[in-house]
Amino acid sequence: MRGAVLYSPGDVRFEERATPTIIAPTDAIIRISATCVCGSDLWPYRGIQSINQPTPMGHEYCGIVEEIGSAVTTIKPGQFVIGSFFASDNSCPHCRSGYQSSCQHRELVGTAQAPILRVPLADGTLVTTPEVPNDDLIPSLLTASDVLGTGWFAAAAANVKPGATVVVVGDGAVGLLGVLSAAQMGAARIIAMSRHASRQKLAREFGATDIVNERGEEGVERIKELTSGIGADSVLECVGTQESMTQAIRSTRPGGSVGYVGVPHGVELDGEKLFFAHVRLHGGPAPVRRFLPTLIDLVWKRKINPGKVFDLTLSLDQVAEGYRAMDERRAIKALLLP
Repeated sequence: MRGAVLYSPGDVRFEERATPTIIAPTDAIIRISATCVCGSDLWPYRGIQSINQPTPMGHEYCGIVEEIGSAVTTIKPGQFVIGSFFASDNSCPHCRSGYQSSCQHRELVGTAQAPILRVPLADGTLVTTPEVPNDDLIPSLLTASDVLGTGWFAAAAANVKPGATVVVVGDGAVGLLGVLSAAQMGAARIIAMSRHASRQKLAREFGATDIVNERGEEGVERIKELTSGIGADSVLECVGTQESMTQAIRSTRPGGSVGYVGVPHGVELDGEKLFFAHVRLHGGPAPVRRFLPTLIDLVWKRKINPGKVFDLTLSLDQVAEGYRAMDERRAIKALLLP
């Protein structure tokens, strides 16, 4: 088969790769119905995160089970499934407490930009839909694999409650779906920080009540103005830079919470300033598996339409253009169809 391989910054190739097969009895092989390019894929694409060798890419996926290992009991061939970027057994102490992305036996699922995918720990990782979905539902179901699950975790980690004032730092797919998540959790006011008209429009469709164009100190001051000098109850940090994290913390009221899901690059925190801020911080790689049943149900019943974040659809063999478009901010998120 052919799949995406990153050779060096800016150099993604769609080339021959070994077709995945069952390795462990807990594996499943799925035929991909849709995959995509993630904002976190841009870190190595831009050379900010180094790679030492040609690296297969992709960690968002949904599709039809083709084969299962001898120990798999809950997943069957022919089912439509969605999984997370970390495979988990869903039974270790960390999984049972809801942190499957810290599973004691976790494995990265990182080769999904291809027609066929091997998923380890299939029983614990994959969640089925009630039946094989219509094609129009597949983009939204795909978001549950990462960006919707990550945006939802950002809102949960930031302790979003009904009636809350929420700020979302970052207008990529995760930030936009963080807006959607906060709205689903009952936030009364959602302030999206964005400078891009198309993203602002989608943020409002997802539930944003206010848009702030400013960043850094100016952004913090604008948040304070909008909240009568108090700050937000909950802030979702969906970028992963020093500026975004500082902005998130300083936009939060004393006693408020920051949910941070942007993969940190060069982020350092001042302990003394954090001490006197009286702000809670919680985040990390999203335990998507915890939320998958809920998110699949919301999509299946058409209560939400997170697939709107895909504003570019390409065939899988055009994956390099998907990376370029997102890198150049010509696209929010590129959907890839085999």
